Amino acid sequence: MSRSLLSLSLAASALLGVLAISTAYAQDVGRSPWGPQDEIGRLNLMTASSQADILSRIAPGGPYDLSVEYFIGMPSWQAAGDPHYRMWMTHTPRGTRIDDPVGVGREVNAHVSYSGSAFSMYAHTGTHIDALSHFGLDGRIWNGFSADAHLGDRGWQHADAGALPPIIARGLLVDLPALFGIDMLEPGYRVSAEDIDAALARQGLAIEPGDVVLIRTGRMQLYHQADAYMDNAPGLGMEAARHLAEAGAMIVGADNLSFEAFPSEVDGNYVPVHTFLLAQSGIPILELVDLEALARDGVHEFAFIAASLRLRGADAAPLRPIALPVGD
Repeated sequence: MSRSLLSLSLAASALLGVLAISTAYAQDVGRSPWGPQDEIGRLNLMTASSQADILSRIAPGGPYDLSVEYFIGMPSWQAAGDPHYRMWMTHTPRGTRIDDPVGVGREVNAHVSYSGSAFSMYAHTGTHIDALSHFGLDGRIWNGFSADAHLGDRGWQHADAGALPPIIARGLLVDLPALFGIDMLEPGYRVSAEDIDAALARQGLAIEPGDVVLIRTGRMQLYHQADAYMDNAPGLGMEAARHLAEAGAMIVGADNLSFEAFPSEVDGNYVPVHTFLLAQSGIPILELVDLEALARDGVHEFAFIAASLRLRGADAAPLRPIALPVGD
C-alpha cells in the first residue's frame, strides 16, 4: 500500500471513530481520536502528503480571492449585541501638524504626511473561521475541554483560534443555485444532503476525507445590502451537516453569516448544526466565504489555501482564503 493510500485509510478510520462517538453520545461532546490534548479536530487530516498532492495539481487560472471586504456598515451580528466593524483614523496629515505626536515640529510634519488607523470588531465579522471552542454543550467543547477548567479572563486555553494551523487542502464548491437554475436560494431554505449530492454529481465530483467543502447559496450577492444579507438566510440543516461529516469533510463553509438555517430543528438547541460540527465532530466552520467568482467561472475543484490570524484565546479569527484551480 502506498503512503498516500495508507494515510487515507488511517484518516478514514479516524473519521469513523469521531462519528461513532458523536452518534453514540448525541448530547455529549466528541472525544478526539488524535489524543486527549488535540485542539484542532479534523485539521489533523492535513498531512505533508495530502498538501503536496493538491499543490501538484494546480493548473493555470486564478487565484480567486474568497474573502469579503471590511467596511463600516457591513453585515454583522450587532443585533445579538456584538460589536460591529469600526475603523477610525488615529493620525492624519493635517492633524499631525497640529498635535505633533512624535515631537518633530510643524515643518517636518507638514513635509511627512502621516496617516494611521485602527479598527475593532467582533471575531465573527467578515470572512472567518470558527475555532472548535466557538460552541459546546453543557459547558464543554471539543475533546472535553471545559469552561470551568480551560476558559480564563484572556480566553480559551485550548481549541482556540491561536491553535489553528495554516490550511492547504483540496477544496470543493457545491453550487446549489446552479443546480436549481436560479440566482440564489430562497430565504430560509434548508439545504439537504440530497441537494449536496445532486450538485456534486452534476459537477462530476465527490467528497473525499480531508476536503474543504464550501456551500454556495448565492446570498453573497446581497453582501453590500447588510439588512437584506442578514434577513432569514438559507443555510444547512442537520441532515446535510451529518452527511458532510460522514463523507469525511475536514472543514465546511458557506457564503452566509449563520451557516445553518433557522429556526432550529432540535428542541433545546438553537444552533444544532454548529454544536454537531464543532463540539461533536471537530470540524471547523467557515462563514462569509465569497464564492461568486468561482461559480461564475465554473471552478468547482481547487487548491484551498488560507491562514487565520493567530488570536490566542479567541473562538474565531479572520482569514483570507484563496482558491487555485486544479487539473487532473
